Parts: sequence; C-alpha cells; structure tokens
Amino acid sequence: MQRRFRKWALTSLAALLTAAGTTAAALPQPAAATTATINGSTTYQPIDGFGFSEHFGRAAIMNGSQGLSAQHQKEILDLLLDRSTGAGLSILRLGIDSGIQPSDPGGPNATPKYTWDGVDKGQVWLAKQARAYGVNRFYADAWTAPGYMKTNGTDANGGTLCGLTGATCASGDWRKAYANFLVQYARFYRQEGIGITDLGFTNEPDWTATYDSMRLTPAQAVEFIKTFGPIARAAGYKVACCDSFGWDQEKAYSSAIEADPTARGYVSTHTGHTYASKVDGPLPTRKRSWMSEWSPDGTTWNENWDDGSGYDGFTVASAIHDALTKGNTSGYVYWYGASVGATRGLIQMDGDNYHVSKRLWALANYSRFIRPGATRIGATTSDSALELSAFRNTDGTVTVVALNTSTSATPVTFDLKNTKIAKGTATPYLTDATHSTARQQTVAISGSSLTTTVPARALVTYTVRR
Repeated sequence: MQRRFRKWALTSLAALLTAAGTTAAALPQPAAATTATINGSTTYQPIDGFGFSEHFGRAAIMNGSQGLSAQHQKEILDLLLDRSTGAGLSILRLGIDSGIQPSDPGGPNATPKYTWDGVDKGQVWLAKQARAYGVNRFYADAWTAPGYMKTNGTDANGGTLCGLTGATCASGDWRKAYANFLVQYARFYRQEGIGITDLGFTNEPDWTATYDSMRLTPAQAVEFIKTFGPIARAAGYKVACCDSFGWDQEKAYSSAIEADPTARGYVSTHTGHTYASKVDGPLPTRKRSWMSEWSPDGTTWNENWDDGSGYDGFTVASAIHDALTKGNTSGYVYWYGASVGATRGLIQMDGDNYHVSKRLWALANYSRFIRPGATRIGATTSDSALELSAFRNTDGTVTVVALNTSTSATPVTFDLKNTKIAKGTATPYLTDATHSTARQQTVAISGSSLTTTVPARALVTYTVRR
C-alpha cells in the first residue's frame, strides 16, 4: 500500500510540474561527485611528527605558576597530547637559554661552571608529562649563545658568536665552548630521564630581537656546524639547522650547508619558520625538513574556525596542508601550544581558566591521525577547491585529509589505488564551525572506492582501514 501511494504521489507531482511548464529534467539534480585518486605507489616524504613549544616560561604557567589547577593542567595536557581525545602531538620543542651557565667561567678555555636546577622554567616537568603520553622526539634549540660568548656581550639584541669569521672578540674564540654548552644542556635532560633527540644552535639567525637572539650568516652557520657537528654526533644527538624566520630565507642556509660536504654530513634536519615567507616549495636539500615554528599574526584571542581574520582555524589548516604538500616537510612544529593574553597559541591560559581555539582542532585533524613513521602518498583531484593529502601509517591504515575551501559541500569519490584496501571502512573526523575533530558515521569501502561528501569550508580526516 505504501509503495503504491508513493508511486501515485510521484506521478502526480510530475503531472503537476508538466502542467506548470516544468519538466522533470529541470528539477535540481544532485551534484556529480568529484573524483580523487589516492595512490599508494606514489610516495613522498616520511613523517617525523607534529609538535609545539612552551618556551619563555609558558611551561611553568601550564604547571600552575599563575594559578592553573592540577585538574586543568591535566585537561590542557590531554588536549595537546592525548591520541584519542586531543591533538596527539608527538614533538616537543624545548628552548635553550643561558641558564645552565649564566656567567663567564673565565674564558673559552676555562673549566665550565655549569649549574642545573632540574626545572628549566617548567620545561622539565612538561617534557616528563609529554613522555608519559608517548612523546619520544625532543628538539632542544638555542635562541642565543650566552652573552659573554658574543660580540655584543648580552643575550639579547643579536650579536654574533665570538670566533666565527667576522666576529673577533678580545675574550677569544668561543665556538667549541658553545658546542660543549649545548651538549651539556642535553645531558642535563638525560639525567632527568628525557632523551633529547635533536639539537639546534640557532633560532632566526637572520632576525635581531630585543629578547634572546643571535645573528649568523649562512656562511657562519656552516662554519659553526663544522665545530658543533662532531661534538654533537659523538654525544648521540642529531643536528638541526637553521630555523630562519622565513621559509624562503631558510633556503639560503640550506643551500650553504648542502654546498659544503663536511657541514652537509653533520646536519640531519633542515628547519625553517614561516613568519617572513610562507612555504612555497621544498628546501634545497634531500635531508628531512621541518616547519619548526609559526603561529599567525593577530591582535586578539580568537577561537573561531573560519572568520577571515587570518588567524582562525581554517588559516592554520591551510598552512599545514601547504607545508606537507608543497614543502614536503617531515615535521610541523607550531609555536605555543598554550599561552596567555592575546595569544595565537592553540589554547589560552587565564589564571585557573583556559580557552580552546579552533586552531587546535585544525592541527589535530592532521597530528592525531598522521603518526611518526608514516609516509605521504599520492593524493590528486581535478577540483582545485579541495586540498587533499594522504599518508600511509606503519600500522597499515591510510589517512586522507580533505580541506574544502569551497562554499558548497563537495561529493567526492576516492579511488584507493595501490593501497591494498579493496574493502573496509573509512571513519571521518570533522572540524568546522560546530565540530572539533568530531567522529562521524563510518563509510563503507567497496571495490577500492570510497564515496563521501566534504562539507563546505570544512576539514575532514578519513581513517581508512581494511
């Protein structure tokens, strides 16, 4: 009875439309699905992970120095590090300052007078917390050598390491002493049970800041690597360089390193920021590269997903996509995970309160599902409004990330070519104005094909498994 009534109703509707001069062909038709190919036989860069920093005392604030309760500390850690409910970040970038030897021991050849408080402005606590969540990649990076090792005699306002070409000082040549200083910092962490994996000697060497900063030309960076590299390698640490303040600017440092066979052999990871210039292509090296620091400019705290401000969640999602697909980056390290005031960090801390920006969930849609050891694989579509990337994890799952820049929902059929997944399921996780890496209904895979719809101005991550 119900089927006969439905048939009668549809026939009657068609008759009415025809009488009104409207044909069935004129009725709105569903949009044809965009086709996309995920090709497991096309491989790009390996993935080291995604991370954040809490330098300049932010780790201490997270540990309660401004009133954050133990419960809220745990909640923030979960948001940043938990692999089931948070971002599952897997790299912690630690900031090295002059704290372990703030005073001149009497010259570059004098016996060092190192001190260690076991706290390091809260970073030791945070590193131990991160390790408990499964983090094992710790990148320690110095903004400057201690002031007495530099041409300007102070930690701040630039200056250059004494002993490098063009940086002659009455106090002598501090290159080896600085290299030993950096390794000693990592050793202090080792005695706390934290294994530093990557060690950097410079941050934004082409930018003079009123706080901790040190200038190095590409040639001077290469020169120091020849001193630092053997000392770091002997102690078991990978060398990272050079954290320029722009991606394009970093290319000059990477080129100089690659042009020198000795320096090239000591640098494991090329690192660049994206403040002065965005990722527009790979760095000129075959070594791994990281986007090692960035957060967007802005004047207020912003929790929105897509408001056109340039520091909303959508902006961050697009920047991550570009770093992975244009820059072939193996690592993506956001600046602050949590900070205070008008921060563009992922989380704002405010006494015993905290607030979460959609920037966190933009990152989570990548970091929670693309795990260390993954490999980026082919992901192509003719739809220029759909920003796609795909990754094969070591457990055999495939992660497909789709950022829809269109103002319309986009039906998509994914061809899972050469992925060894002919049938199975895909679990979507959605971030948009009303969802935050929220699990959606599972979609079936049949014949190595997956058909789904990516909502307008939305970020969807598909975990694909047999």
